Amino acid sequence: MKRLFQILCITCVSFLLLSARIKDIAKVEGQTVVQAIGYGLVSGLNNTGDNQLSTHTVQSVINMLKRFGLTVPQVNPRIRNVAAVMVTATIPTFSKKGNKIDVTVSSIGDATSLQGGVLLLTPLSLADGTIIGFAQGPLTLGGYEFSALGSRVAKNFVTSGRVPNGLVLEQDIAGKFIENQQIKISLHEPDFTTSVRIAETINRLPRLANSAVPIDAGTVQVKLPDGISQSEALSLISQIELAQVTKDAPARVVINERTGTIVVGGDVQINPVVIAHGGLEIAIQKEIVFPPQPFIALYLNRGYTLDSIVKIIVREQMNPAVAIDLRAPTVQDIANALNLLNVTPRDLISIFQALKESGAISAELIIQ
Repeated sequence: MKRLFQILCITCVSFLLLSARIKDIAKVEGQTVVQAIGYGLVSGLNNTGDNQLSTHTVQSVINMLKRFGLTVPQVNPRIRNVAAVMVTATIPTFSKKGNKIDVTVSSIGDATSLQGGVLLLTPLSLADGTIIGFAQGPLTLGGYEFSALGSRVAKNFVTSGRVPNGLVLEQDIAGKFIENQQIKISLHEPDFTTSVRIAETINRLPRLANSAVPIDAGTVQVKLPDGISQSEALSLISQIELAQVTKDAPARVVINERTGTIVVGGDVQINPVVIAHGGLEIAIQKEIVFPPQPFIALYLNRGYTLDSIVKIIVREQMNPAVAIDLRAPTVQDIANALNLLNVTPRDLISIFQALKESGAISAELIIQ
Protein backbone atom coordinates (compact mmCIF):
# COMPACT_ATOMS: atom_id res chain seq x y z
CA MET A 1 0.00 0.00 0.00
CA LYS A 2 2.83 2.38 0.94
CA ARG A 3 4.61 1.93 -2.36
CA LEU A 4 1.38 2.29 -4.36
CA PHE A 5 0.44 5.51 -2.58
CA GLN A 6 3.87 7.00 -3.23
CA ILE A 7 3.75 6.05 -6.92
CA LEU A 8 0.36 7.72 -7.34
CA CYS A 9 1.66 10.92 -5.72
CA ILE A 10 4.92 11.02 -7.69
CA THR A 11 3.00 10.46 -10.93
CA CYS A 12 0.77 13.45 -10.17
CA VAL A 13 3.78 15.70 -9.51
CA SER A 14 5.50 14.67 -12.74
CA PHE A 15 2.30 15.27 -14.73
CA LEU A 16 1.72 18.74 -13.33
CA LEU A 17 5.31 19.89 -13.95
CA LEU A 18 5.24 18.97 -17.65
CA SER A 19 3.86 21.31 -20.26
CA ALA A 20 1.23 20.23 -22.76
CA ARG A 21 0.45 21.10 -26.34
CA ILE A 22 -2.44 23.47 -26.84
CA LYS A 23 -4.19 20.84 -28.97
CA ASP A 24 -4.15 18.47 -25.96
CA ILE A 25 -5.91 20.88 -23.59
CA ALA A 26 -8.05 22.89 -26.02
CA LYS A 27 -9.58 22.78 -29.47
CA VAL A 28 -10.42 25.21 -32.26
CA GLU A 29 -14.14 26.01 -32.32
CA GLY A 30 -15.84 24.33 -35.26
CA GLN A 31 -13.73 21.22 -34.81
CA THR A 32 -16.33 19.00 -33.20
CA VAL A 33 -18.33 15.84 -33.88
CA VAL A 34 -21.84 14.97 -35.07
CA GLN A 35 -24.05 12.15 -33.83
CA ALA A 36 -25.88 9.74 -36.11
CA ILE A 37 -28.44 7.05 -35.30
CA GLY A 38 -30.34 4.33 -37.13
CA TYR A 39 -32.56 1.28 -36.67
CA GLY A 40 -31.53 -2.05 -38.12
CA LEU A 41 -31.43 -5.82 -37.87
CA VAL A 42 -28.71 -8.24 -36.83
CA SER A 43 -28.93 -11.71 -38.35
CA GLY A 44 -26.97 -14.93 -38.02
CA LEU A 45 -27.57 -15.41 -34.29
CA ASN A 46 -27.52 -18.90 -32.83
CA ASN A 47 -31.12 -19.03 -31.56
CA THR A 48 -30.40 -16.02 -29.28
CA GLY A 49 -32.37 -13.33 -31.12
CA ASP A 50 -35.75 -11.76 -30.40
CA ASN A 51 -38.71 -14.09 -30.01
CA GLN A 52 -42.09 -13.84 -31.76
CA LEU A 53 -43.45 -11.60 -28.98
CA SER A 54 -41.19 -8.79 -30.27
CA THR A 55 -43.61 -7.67 -32.96
CA HIS A 56 -41.36 -4.87 -34.21
CA THR A 57 -38.65 -7.40 -35.09
CA VAL A 58 -41.07 -9.68 -36.93
CA GLN A 59 -42.57 -6.72 -38.82
CA SER A 60 -39.10 -5.48 -39.76
CA VAL A 61 -38.14 -8.89 -41.16
CA ILE A 62 -41.38 -9.09 -43.16
CA ASN A 63 -40.86 -5.60 -44.60
CA MET A 64 -37.24 -6.39 -45.50
CA LEU A 65 -38.20 -9.61 -47.31
CA LYS A 66 -40.90 -7.77 -49.30
CA ARG A 67 -38.14 -5.61 -50.78
CA PHE A 68 -36.68 -8.77 -52.30
CA GLY A 69 -40.05 -9.90 -53.72
CA LEU A 70 -40.82 -12.47 -51.03
CA THR A 71 -44.25 -12.80 -49.45
CA VAL A 72 -44.31 -13.94 -45.83
CA PRO A 73 -47.53 -15.12 -44.13
CA GLN A 74 -48.94 -12.58 -41.69
CA VAL A 75 -48.98 -15.09 -38.86
CA ASN A 76 -46.10 -14.55 -36.45
CA PRO A 77 -43.21 -16.68 -37.68
CA ARG A 78 -40.67 -18.08 -35.28
CA ILE A 79 -37.52 -16.08 -35.94
CA ARG A 80 -34.84 -16.61 -33.30
CA ASN A 81 -31.73 -15.77 -35.28
CA VAL A 82 -32.60 -12.08 -35.85
CA ALA A 83 -32.55 -9.19 -33.39
CA ALA A 84 -33.70 -5.58 -33.70
CA VAL A 85 -30.93 -3.11 -32.81
CA MET A 86 -30.17 0.59 -32.60
CA VAL A 87 -27.02 1.71 -34.43
CA THR A 88 -25.16 4.84 -33.34
CA ALA A 89 -22.01 6.59 -34.55
CA THR A 90 -19.90 9.60 -33.61
CA ILE A 91 -18.51 11.27 -36.73
CA PRO A 92 -15.67 13.85 -36.56
CA THR A 93 -16.11 17.14 -38.35
CA PHE A 94 -14.37 17.42 -41.74
CA SER A 95 -14.89 13.71 -42.45
CA LYS A 96 -15.27 13.21 -46.19
CA LYS A 97 -17.54 11.13 -48.38
CA GLY A 98 -16.33 7.54 -48.49
CA ASN A 99 -14.65 7.62 -45.07
CA LYS A 100 -15.36 4.64 -42.82
CA ILE A 101 -16.48 5.11 -39.20
CA ASP A 102 -16.96 2.60 -36.36
CA VAL A 103 -20.56 2.11 -35.22
CA THR A 104 -22.03 0.84 -31.96
CA VAL A 105 -24.86 -1.70 -32.07
CA SER A 106 -27.20 -2.40 -29.13
CA SER A 107 -30.23 -4.67 -28.85
CA ILE A 108 -33.65 -3.12 -28.17
CA GLY A 109 -35.64 -6.37 -27.97
CA ASP A 110 -35.34 -9.47 -25.80
CA ALA A 111 -32.37 -11.00 -27.58
CA THR A 112 -30.05 -12.78 -25.17
CA SER A 113 -26.87 -12.40 -27.24
CA LEU A 114 -25.60 -10.75 -30.41
CA GLN A 115 -22.60 -13.06 -30.58
CA GLY A 116 -21.77 -14.11 -34.13
CA GLY A 117 -24.28 -11.66 -35.63
CA VAL A 118 -24.00 -9.55 -38.76
CA LEU A 119 -25.52 -6.09 -39.02
CA LEU A 120 -27.64 -5.77 -42.16
CA LEU A 121 -27.53 -2.63 -44.29
CA THR A 122 -28.77 0.17 -42.01
CA PRO A 123 -29.19 3.87 -42.89
CA LEU A 124 -27.91 6.33 -40.28
CA SER A 125 -29.32 9.84 -40.04
CA LEU A 126 -28.50 13.09 -38.23
CA ALA A 127 -30.77 14.87 -35.77
CA ASP A 128 -32.56 16.67 -38.62
CA GLY A 129 -33.30 13.38 -40.41
CA THR A 130 -30.63 13.72 -43.10
CA ILE A 131 -29.20 10.31 -44.03
CA ILE A 132 -25.44 10.53 -43.59
CA GLY A 133 -24.45 7.02 -44.64
CA PHE A 134 -25.08 3.29 -44.42
CA ALA A 135 -23.66 0.75 -42.00
CA GLN A 136 -23.29 -3.02 -42.14
CA GLY A 137 -20.82 -5.75 -41.20
CA PRO A 138 -19.99 -8.42 -38.60
CA LEU A 139 -20.15 -7.52 -34.91
CA THR A 140 -17.33 -7.68 -32.39
CA LEU A 141 -18.54 -7.96 -28.79
CA GLY A 142 -15.46 -8.17 -26.59
CA GLY A 143 -17.21 -10.83 -24.52
CA TYR A 144 -18.96 -14.16 -24.68
CA GLU A 145 -21.83 -16.18 -23.23
CA PHE A 146 -22.30 -19.94 -23.33
CA SER A 147 -25.08 -21.91 -21.63
CA ALA A 148 -26.04 -25.58 -21.54
CA LEU A 149 -28.11 -27.80 -19.22
CA GLY A 150 -28.89 -24.93 -16.90
CA SER A 151 -25.27 -23.75 -16.58
CA ARG A 152 -24.07 -20.39 -17.90
CA VAL A 153 -20.65 -18.82 -18.42
CA ALA A 154 -20.43 -15.18 -19.51
CA LYS A 155 -17.93 -12.34 -19.75
CA ASN A 156 -18.92 -8.69 -20.24
CA PHE A 157 -22.15 -7.79 -22.03
CA VAL A 158 -23.20 -9.65 -25.16
CA THR A 159 -26.25 -7.58 -26.15
CA SER A 160 -24.14 -4.73 -27.53
CA GLY A 161 -21.09 -4.54 -29.73
CA ARG A 162 -19.26 -2.65 -32.46
CA VAL A 163 -18.80 -2.90 -36.20
CA PRO A 164 -15.31 -1.61 -37.03
CA ASN A 165 -15.38 0.69 -40.07
CA GLY A 166 -19.01 -0.31 -40.52
CA LEU A 167 -20.37 3.10 -41.57
CA VAL A 168 -19.53 4.43 -45.02
CA LEU A 169 -20.26 8.17 -45.31
CA GLU A 170 -22.36 9.32 -48.23
CA GLN A 171 -21.62 13.03 -47.81
CA ASP A 172 -19.04 15.36 -46.28
CA ILE A 173 -19.26 16.59 -42.69
CA ALA A 174 -18.65 20.30 -43.07
CA GLY A 175 -17.24 22.56 -40.38
CA LYS A 176 -16.56 26.29 -40.12
CA PHE A 177 -13.64 27.36 -37.96
CA ILE A 178 -12.58 30.76 -39.40
CA GLU A 179 -15.07 33.60 -39.03
CA ASN A 180 -14.28 37.26 -39.75
CA GLN A 181 -10.59 36.33 -40.04
CA GLN A 182 -10.66 35.07 -36.44
CA ILE A 183 -10.58 31.71 -34.70
CA LYS A 184 -11.58 30.82 -31.15
CA ILE A 185 -9.80 28.28 -29.00
CA SER A 186 -11.97 26.51 -26.41
CA LEU A 187 -10.37 24.93 -23.36
CA HIS A 188 -11.46 21.43 -22.38
CA GLU A 189 -11.35 22.48 -18.71
CA PRO A 190 -11.99 26.23 -18.31
CA ASP A 191 -9.39 27.98 -16.17
CA PHE A 192 -8.50 31.69 -16.12
CA THR A 193 -4.78 31.12 -15.54
CA THR A 194 -4.48 28.59 -18.34
CA SER A 195 -6.48 30.83 -20.68
CA VAL A 196 -4.08 33.73 -20.07
CA ARG A 197 -1.05 31.48 -20.55
CA ILE A 198 -2.39 30.23 -23.89
CA ALA A 199 -2.88 33.81 -25.10
CA GLU A 200 0.65 34.77 -24.01
CA THR A 201 2.12 31.72 -25.76
CA ILE A 202 0.29 32.45 -29.03
CA ASN A 203 1.41 36.09 -28.97
CA ARG A 204 5.05 34.89 -28.97
CA LEU A 205 4.60 32.87 -32.16
CA PRO A 206 5.83 34.22 -35.53
CA ARG A 207 3.26 36.40 -37.36
CA LEU A 208 0.88 36.23 -34.37
CA ALA A 209 2.23 38.97 -32.10
CA ASN A 210 -0.58 40.65 -30.12
CA SER A 211 -3.15 38.57 -31.96
CA ALA A 212 -4.53 36.49 -29.05
CA VAL A 213 -6.87 37.79 -26.37
CA PRO A 214 -8.40 35.70 -23.55
CA ILE A 215 -12.17 36.21 -23.67
CA ASP A 216 -13.04 34.22 -20.55
CA ALA A 217 -11.86 31.16 -18.60
CA GLY A 218 -12.74 28.85 -21.48
CA THR A 219 -12.08 30.86 -24.67
CA VAL A 220 -9.11 32.54 -26.35
CA GLN A 221 -9.74 34.62 -29.48
CA VAL A 222 -7.03 34.80 -32.14
CA LYS A 223 -6.97 37.38 -34.97
CA LEU A 224 -5.30 35.97 -38.08
CA PRO A 225 -3.20 38.29 -40.28
CA ASP A 226 -5.07 40.03 -43.07
CA GLY A 227 -4.69 38.82 -46.62
CA ILE A 228 -3.43 35.32 -45.84
CA SER A 229 -4.52 32.36 -47.91
CA GLN A 230 -6.38 29.29 -46.64
CA SER A 231 -3.21 27.21 -46.60
CA GLU A 232 -1.33 29.90 -44.65
CA ALA A 233 -4.17 30.07 -42.13
CA LEU A 234 -4.03 26.30 -41.63
CA SER A 235 -0.25 26.51 -41.14
CA LEU A 236 -0.70 29.14 -38.40
CA ILE A 237 -3.38 27.05 -36.71
CA SER A 238 -0.99 24.10 -36.75
CA GLN A 239 1.67 26.23 -35.05
CA ILE A 240 -0.85 27.22 -32.40
CA GLU A 241 -1.86 23.61 -31.75
CA LEU A 242 1.76 22.47 -31.34
CA ALA A 243 2.76 25.31 -28.99
CA GLN A 244 3.62 24.17 -25.44
CA VAL A 245 1.70 25.61 -22.47
CA THR A 246 1.97 24.81 -18.77
CA LYS A 247 -1.53 23.90 -17.66
CA ASP A 248 -2.57 25.22 -14.26
CA ALA A 249 -4.69 22.83 -12.21
CA PRO A 250 -6.32 23.42 -8.81
CA ALA A 251 -5.04 21.53 -5.79
CA ARG A 252 -7.22 18.45 -5.48
CA VAL A 253 -7.42 15.19 -3.60
CA VAL A 254 -9.55 12.66 -5.50
CA ILE A 255 -10.91 9.75 -3.45
CA ASN A 256 -12.80 6.73 -4.74
CA GLU A 257 -14.43 5.10 -1.74
CA ARG A 258 -15.55 2.04 -3.70
CA THR A 259 -12.04 0.99 -4.68
CA GLY A 260 -10.01 2.70 -1.96
CA THR A 261 -8.02 4.71 -4.52
CA ILE A 262 -6.48 8.06 -3.50
CA VAL A 263 -4.82 10.47 -5.93
CA VAL A 264 -3.16 13.59 -4.48
CA GLY A 265 -2.36 16.57 -6.70
CA GLY A 266 1.10 18.10 -6.71
CA ASP A 267 -0.05 21.47 -5.30
CA VAL A 268 -1.74 19.98 -2.23
CA GLN A 269 -0.36 21.39 1.03
CA ILE A 270 -0.99 20.37 4.64
CA ASN A 271 -0.72 22.86 7.47
CA PRO A 272 1.00 21.81 10.73
CA VAL A 273 -1.25 19.19 12.32
CA VAL A 274 -1.12 16.19 14.66
CA ILE A 275 -2.80 12.95 13.57
CA ALA A 276 -3.51 9.94 15.80
CA HIS A 277 -5.04 6.81 14.35
CA GLY A 278 -6.10 3.61 16.07
CA GLY A 279 -7.98 0.52 14.96
CA LEU A 280 -10.38 -1.59 17.00
CA GLU A 281 -10.91 -5.27 16.20
CA ILE A 282 -13.63 -7.37 17.84
CA ALA A 283 -13.54 -11.15 17.35
CA ILE A 284 -16.37 -13.43 18.52
CA GLN A 285 -15.35 -17.08 18.83
CA LYS A 286 -17.27 -20.19 19.82
CA GLU A 287 -15.40 -22.65 22.05
CA ILE A 288 -16.44 -26.15 23.18
CA VAL A 289 -16.07 -27.01 26.88
CA PHE A 290 -14.63 -30.53 27.39
CA PRO A 291 -15.02 -32.41 30.73
CA PRO A 292 -11.89 -33.76 32.43
CA GLN A 293 -10.03 -36.45 30.46
CA PRO A 294 -11.10 -39.52 32.54
CA PHE A 295 -14.80 -38.70 32.14
CA ILE A 296 -15.01 -37.87 28.37
CA ALA A 297 -15.91 -41.42 27.24
CA LEU A 298 -18.50 -41.92 30.02
CA TYR A 299 -19.93 -38.47 29.31
CA LEU A 300 -20.43 -39.18 25.61
CA ASN A 301 -21.68 -42.80 26.06
CA ARG A 302 -24.56 -41.61 28.21
CA GLY A 303 -25.78 -39.32 25.42
CA TYR A 304 -24.71 -36.04 26.89
CA THR A 305 -23.68 -33.25 24.51
CA LEU A 306 -20.68 -31.05 24.96
CA ASP A 307 -21.33 -27.53 26.16
CA SER A 308 -20.06 -24.49 24.29
CA ILE A 309 -19.34 -20.93 25.32
CA VAL A 310 -18.94 -17.73 23.31
CA LYS A 311 -15.71 -15.85 23.82
CA ILE A 312 -15.34 -12.22 22.83
CA ILE A 313 -11.83 -10.92 22.10
CA VAL A 314 -11.16 -7.20 21.69
CA ARG A 315 -7.89 -6.05 20.15
CA GLU A 316 -7.09 -2.37 19.83
CA GLN A 317 -4.27 -1.20 17.62
CA MET A 318 -2.75 1.96 18.97
CA ASN A 319 -0.62 4.00 16.59
CA PRO A 320 1.38 6.88 18.04
CA ALA A 321 0.37 10.42 17.19
CA VAL A 322 2.34 11.76 14.22
CA ALA A 323 3.08 15.45 13.99
CA ILE A 324 3.08 16.83 10.45
CA ASP A 325 4.89 20.17 10.39
CA LEU A 326 6.00 20.70 6.83
CA ARG A 327 7.50 23.87 5.39
CA ALA A 328 6.45 24.12 1.72
CA PRO A 329 5.65 20.41 1.65
CA THR A 330 5.79 18.30 -1.46
CA VAL A 331 3.47 15.42 -2.25
CA GLN A 332 6.31 13.05 -1.36
CA ASP A 333 6.59 14.67 2.08
CA ILE A 334 2.86 14.22 2.63
CA ALA A 335 3.05 10.58 1.56
CA ASN A 336 6.01 9.89 3.87
CA ALA A 337 4.27 11.53 6.82
CA LEU A 338 0.99 9.68 6.35
CA ASN A 339 2.75 6.37 5.74
CA LEU A 340 4.24 6.61 9.25
CA LEU A 341 0.75 5.75 10.50
CA ASN A 342 0.87 2.32 8.79
CA VAL A 343 -2.74 2.56 7.64
CA THR A 344 -4.66 1.11 4.72
CA PRO A 345 -5.93 3.20 1.79
CA ARG A 346 -9.45 3.16 3.24
CA ASP A 347 -8.08 4.54 6.52
CA LEU A 348 -6.27 7.24 4.54
CA ILE A 349 -9.63 8.26 3.08
CA SER A 350 -10.96 8.92 6.58
CA ILE A 351 -7.78 10.81 7.48
CA PHE A 352 -8.06 13.09 4.44
CA GLN A 353 -11.71 13.76 5.23
CA ALA A 354 -10.77 14.68 8.79
CA LEU A 355 -7.95 16.92 7.54
CA LYS A 356 -10.39 18.73 5.28
CA GLU A 357 -12.89 19.23 8.11
CA SER A 358 -10.17 20.60 10.40
CA GLY A 359 -8.99 23.05 7.76
CA ALA A 360 -5.47 21.59 7.80
CA ILE A 361 -5.40 20.69 4.11
CA SER A 362 -5.40 23.32 1.36
CA ALA A 363 -7.07 21.44 -1.46
CA GLU A 364 -10.41 20.53 -2.97
CA LEU A 365 -11.59 17.15 -1.74
CA ILE A 366 -13.45 15.17 -4.43
CA ILE A 367 -15.16 11.96 -3.30
CA GLN A 368 -16.40 9.66 -6.04
